[in-house]
Amino acid sequence: MSRWLTVVASLAIIGCGTASSEDETYGSGFIVVSEETWGTDHTTPYPFTVPEGEISCGFHPAFGREVYFQPLGYSNESNIGTPLNKAAVDSLKQSNMSSNVPYSIKEGADLSDAIQAGLRVCDEQSDILSKL
Repeated sequence: MSRWLTVVASLAIIGCGTASSEDETYGSGFIVVSEETWGTDHTTPYPFTVPEGEISCGFHPAFGREVYFQPLGYSNESNIGTPLNKAAVDSLKQSNMSSNVPYSIKEGADLSDAIQAGLRVCDEQSDILSKL
């Protein structure tokens, strides 16, 4: 059933018109970001220490929308991304878990654009699910 939803979600996103290069990289529950293209869609400097990765969204019943970053190649279910917002930090803390991907945030980085990109992923997921 979840694979079916992923396929439907992917097709729905592919079928939508896009307004920026970032929109074209949205997938099912994540967005691919890179140092090379970051400046096209964001006003803050690229905040990650790896050249490419994925910003993903999750939902915790008590904490709300969670935003994480995973370096490219670390987005399988056995890896826990770097939490980018308070909901993600609180969720990991409650579960006694921590990120297990290579450190990926530049010291002093402004994460506001990255968090907003992750929240857009959440919005995209909610829109798709509400249409099913």
